[in-house]
Amino acid sequence: MNTRTRYKFKLLLILTLAWLFVGLLIAVYDYLVLHTHTSMGADPAYSFLFSVAVNMGSGLIGALLGGSLLIFFINVKYQDKSYGYTVITVTSFFILIILLINVILRSIGYADTARLFKSGLVWAVVVAITQLLLQINSKFGPGVFWNIVRGKYNTPQEELRIFMFFDLNSSTTTAEKLGDKKYHALLKDIFTDVTNPILDNKGEIYQYVGDEVVVAWKYKDGIADNRCIRCFFDIKSHLEEKKERYLEQHGLLPTFKAGIHCGRVVAGEVGIIKRDITYSGDVLNTTSRISGLCREFNAEVIVSSDLAAILQLGSFATQLLGAIKLRGKEKEVQLISLKQTAG
Repeated sequence: MNTRTRYKFKLLLILTLAWLFVGLLIAVYDYLVLHTHTSMGADPAYSFLFSVAVNMGSGLIGALLGGSLLIFFINVKYQDKSYGYTVITVTSFFILIILLINVILRSIGYADTARLFKSGLVWAVVVAITQLLLQINSKFGPGVFWNIVRGKYNTPQEELRIFMFFDLNSSTTTAEKLGDKKYHALLKDIFTDVTNPILDNKGEIYQYVGDEVVVAWKYKDGIADNRCIRCFFDIKSHLEEKKERYLEQHGLLPTFKAGIHCGRVVAGEVGIIKRDITYSGDVLNTTSRISGLCREFNAEVIVSSDLAAILQLGSFATQLLGAIKLRGKEKEVQLISLKQTAG
C-alpha cells in the first residue's frame, strides 16, 4: 500500500470516528429533549442504549459508504470541480445512502417520517461540513491544516528539514511558444502529475512558485531510502509514462532540474486574513541558488555535500562539481551532481 492510499485510509478512520461521535450526540440530544418539562415524555418502548446503537450505527454506515465515496471517489474524480459542484454530487449520493439507512431502520421498526426528516437535515449539514473540511485540508496539504487548527506553529519553532527546488527547464521559451492559457494548462497537468510521486516519497508540497515546486521533508523521512533524491527520478519516470498524453495535449514532454539541500529552518505561522505556515532561513536561499546552477553545469540534480554526506548514493552516478561560491553567499558550498544509473 503506497503512502497516499494509507493517507486516505487515515482520513477515512478520522471521518468514521467523527461521525460515530455525531451519532452519539444525536442520541444524547434526543434523550435530553424527551426529558425536558415541555416534552410529553418518552415512548414506553424507548431505550437510550438502543437509540445510541441506532444513531451510532447510522453514523458508521454513513461513514463507511458516504465517507469512502467522498475520499476515494468524489474528491479524486472531481478534484478540478468547484466546491458547489461536489456538494451537489455528494448530496445526490447522500440521499441514496439515507434511503438505504431508512430501509434498514424501518426493518427494525425504528424509523418514521419525522425522525427520517430530522436525521436527514442533521446528516446533510454534517456531510456538507465534512466535505468543506476535506477541501480545506486538500488546499493546505496533508497535516498542515491540522497544525494550524491546533496552533502548533503559533510560536516559531526551529526544525531540521530537507528542501528540493524542482522547476521546469526552458520555462520562458515554453511559455512563449504555448501562450499564457496553454502554458497554464501545462503547469496544471504537471503539478497534478508530480503530486503522487512526492507523496509516495513522504514529501510535503511547501509552495508552488511560478513553474517551480518547493518540496520539503522532515529530516528522517527525507534521508530514509534516499527519498529526497528518489523523489526526483520517480517524478521523471512517472511523467515519461505519460509521454504520449503530454505530446498530444501540449506538444512536448516537460523536463526538469532540481537543487536539494538540508539544514535548520524556523517554521512559524504567519498572516491574519490569510494564514499559512512558512519556513525561513538560509537553507531555502541556498537551495534556490543550487537549483539555478543546474543549467550552468548541464545537470538534472545537484545536491549539497552536507546532504550527500548523510545519504547512500551508491545507486547513483555522482560527479563532484567542486566548491562553488553561490550568488549572495560569503562561504563556498561543495556541490555534487547526480544521475540515475541504468540499474
